[in-house]
Amino acid sequence: MKLENTRIAMLVGPGFEDLEFWAVYMRMEEEGADIDVVGMEAGVEYTGKSGGLTAETEFAAEEVDPPAFDAVLVPGGWTPDKIRRDESVLDLVRDVYEDGNIVGLICHAGLVGISAGIVEGSDATGSLGIKDDLVNAGANWVDEPAFRDGNIVWGRVVADIPDYNRVLVNTLAEHPA
Repeated sequence: MKLENTRIAMLVGPGFEDLEFWAVYMRMEEEGADIDVVGMEAGVEYTGKSGGLTAETEFAAEEVDPPAFDAVLVPGGWTPDKIRRDESVLDLVRDVYEDGNIVGLICHAGLVGISAGIVEGSDATGSLGIKDDLVNAGANWVDEPAFRDGNIVWGRVVADIPDYNRVLVNTLAEHPA
């Protein structure tokens, strides 16, 4: 297992993209990562945007210690537009990034990166729906399934989850836990 002793905060909120949360969560867990589900409030069960799957937060972002995490991962869906309004979520993402740890952003999750102020100068991808937002925030748009730029791992859309997961696993396996 490549990610033993790796601690990950997975963010979740209203209308999360089911597969971008659960397929990523399960892949990281499969590699031995310790995962905390974090949101705007603790103990809230959210339903994915498809209406089929749910995820419950274990911790509020304001309750966690950013230096304790090797990575924070953000799924797409409608969640990024909701959680980017919460300053404690942005502080968590920004602090993990500034500590030199990994931030994973897939699909619409780049909106959280924009609001946290971490995308300027970065190569970036995601849903075409946020391309202009990323470019206007100073990122360089790259139309590729998944890649790492610095300490941000980018994924484009649901169909690219296998590529995103591979880059995440390889990046976190190389990153000192």
